[in-house]
Amino acid sequence: QEEQKMQIFEIIMLLCFGMSWPISVYKSIRSKSTKGKSVVFIIAIIIGYISGIIGKIVNHQLNYVTALYFINLIVVSIDLGLYFINSKREKAVAA
Repeated sequence: QEEQKMQIFEIIMLLCFGMSWPISVYKSIRSKSTKGKSVVFIIAIIIGYISGIIGKIVNHQLNYVTALYFINLIVVSIDLGLYFINSKREKAVAA
């Protein structure tokens, strides 16, 4: 039961962080810009989600919480891809 309490807070954390990423992806698509983005920050977040997934695997806790890590990882990875696409576009415009 103690573990369930901890998972509730982990779920809340993942949902709160997870809500911000689709907004970030949307802004990246609309603006076609890297302005206000940090590739280092995005990569750090990706490493954090991968670490969370590895932690779940190592502790044999593959469940719906793990799914939230994967969903967030996918959306943040999309944002990273858009960063590189927009960066390339900005360099082409500047040239």
